Amino acid sequence: MADHKSKFDKRPEFNYSWVILIVVLGLVLFSMLPTTPSGAKIKETKDLRLFIEQGDVQNIEIVRNKNLARIYIKPDRIKEQRHFSIQKSKTDKYPFLFNKAKDKFYTYDYSSSIQFNNDITSFQQNLPENQKILPNVIDDNSFNFTDLLGWLPFIAMILITIFIFKRMSGGGMGGAGGGIFNVGKSKANIIEKGDISTTFNDVAGLDEAKQEIEEIVDFLKNPGKYTDLGGKIPKGALLVGPPGTGKTLLAKAVAGEANVPFFSLSGSDFVEMFVGVGAARVRDLFTQAKEKAPCIIFIDEIDAIGRARGKNPMQGSNDERENTLNQLLTEMDGFGTNKGVIVLAATNRADILDNALLRPGRFDRQIQIDLPQLKGRIAIFKVHTKSIKIDNSIDLEFLAKQTPGFSGADIANLCNEAALLAARNDNKVIVKQDFLNAIDRVVGGLENRTKIYPPKTRETIAVHEAGHALVSWFLEHAHQFVKVTIVPRGRAEGYAQYLPEENRLSTTEHIKHEMCVTLGGRAAEEIAIGAISSGAWDDLRKVTASAYRMVKSLGMSSKLPNVNYDELESNSYIGKPYSEHTAQIIDEEVGHIIAELYEKAKEIIHIHREKLDIIAAQLLEKEVLFREDMEAICGKRPYDDHNLNIA
Repeated sequence: MADHKSKFDKRPEFNYSWVILIVVLGLVLFSMLPTTPSGAKIKETKDLRLFIEQGDVQNIEIVRNKNLARIYIKPDRIKEQRHFSIQKSKTDKYPFLFNKAKDKFYTYDYSSSIQFNNDITSFQQNLPENQKILPNVIDDNSFNFTDLLGWLPFIAMILITIFIFKRMSGGGMGGAGGGIFNVGKSKANIIEKGDISTTFNDVAGLDEAKQEIEEIVDFLKNPGKYTDLGGKIPKGALLVGPPGTGKTLLAKAVAGEANVPFFSLSGSDFVEMFVGVGAARVRDLFTQAKEKAPCIIFIDEIDAIGRARGKNPMQGSNDERENTLNQLLTEMDGFGTNKGVIVLAATNRADILDNALLRPGRFDRQIQIDLPQLKGRIAIFKVHTKSIKIDNSIDLEFLAKQTPGFSGADIANLCNEAALLAARNDNKVIVKQDFLNAIDRVVGGLENRTKIYPPKTRETIAVHEAGHALVSWFLEHAHQFVKVTIVPRGRAEGYAQYLPEENRLSTTEHIKHEMCVTLGGRAAEEIAIGAISSGAWDDLRKVTASAYRMVKSLGMSSKLPNVNYDELESNSYIGKPYSEHTAQIIDEEVGHIIAELYEKAKEIIHIHREKLDIIAAQLLEKEVLFREDMEAICGKRPYDDHNLNIA
């Protein structure tokens, strides 16, 4: 019952902006209502003269304090056609606005009371003495709603001004940083104790990183354990790793475990078009953090403000990003002290961060978070399969082996794709085939069976993919073959899947064999069909990039050995650190390596030409061949017995 009550106790915050808007609209509506109490007004002096000369006027009241006169008409004359405008007085239609008048009257505005009296006298010259009217002079101090309408523009202006200032100052915009008057306020999301349920148990595959972070959390919980030995808590820890590896998730776990206030924001939250705003927000952030110390500040994507000064593309003497970075450096370890304030940050571009930001005393620790290995992927699969219904026979280790190079985010997406595929097939639980189809979906793209190729094109695709599979089967250092398919996915007409070895230190032979497998598709087209197609464009791009990497970066060239020719980047120079002659040698070496490996691929296909035809024929029939199918056609892989060694 307590939980049920608290659910309804959370009422939305009252927004005064709506009240102001309703009042303004109400005043506008009031302004549209009539402002003349009698409902009729004499505009021309000749009309007033006509009424008096014809004996229609019963009485005249001069309202001295309002510069108007009320012309009362005799009851027996009102029904005449010339008085049609006051036969239905607006005092009858709007009794809540006007004083109820017993008799019907006109109003007449005058500029001078003396002139008006003279006019009345002159209009009555030809009337008998007993019909002449002597005007009554009165002061009308009664309140009327019509008096308020004269102040409408001024009142509306005040209300609208209040409304605009309230919006600009952040009221009604949800937060202290909502308007220009709070533009220097920090945009950090403050998470109090117990507001986040994520713990270290929800983080899998990051054992080493968790150990480093757990020590910081333990220091906050049990500071005496470390201070008794003279130890000091690290002032900052930088989480570095590729996207999707769990940096932000680890920070959430810290927020859930530390049981201290947690300030969460992004590096882009400091960036603003106004000069000095970023530095002001940094100051405000640390001011709030000091008040709540001990606490943790987490800055995601810190490279938005931490770019090395000098590498910043926006050069200038008053660069806003540099000012923000300078203020951050000062707050983290400047003349003042931030005792009890720990800064966590995350980035996947640590190479561009400023050295002053990375030094001990600011970010004392750099925690590398890499793509998970086999053991880590198994743990991640265990976490993400808890929330979905899977068949008990599924081997998570098998799935982990099928997903080398997957990040934690990739595995989470894979599990979700498997669940969607199972639901599409009306399965009650997620089976192994759903996961395999999800892997194909993530790796190769969406299956496109609506593509209908002509028979000749389909044969070319089958020969091309058969060439990849055959060359990989007979090369010792090629990745382990998994399957080959000609089912189009994404932009690919077909593809071959391999299982790379993890933590392998690549040698020249490893790289060359992988390149040779990539060239096997085009080599098979040339030999089996007698012509090459455009289907190898992606293969050629990959092979060319690998060849240039061998020559320029890894020094794996006979003419340019043991030299790195990567382009250098510094404060004053960005360009090639080699001559045009060296560039020509690099191009020649790349061409020589690719030509040599292409001939090796053709050699293997010539030797096993009959097997190539069988693989292509079965691909046309089955569309997918697995490792067991390849063993039935080609026998056991020769390199397993070290019978073949092509270097």
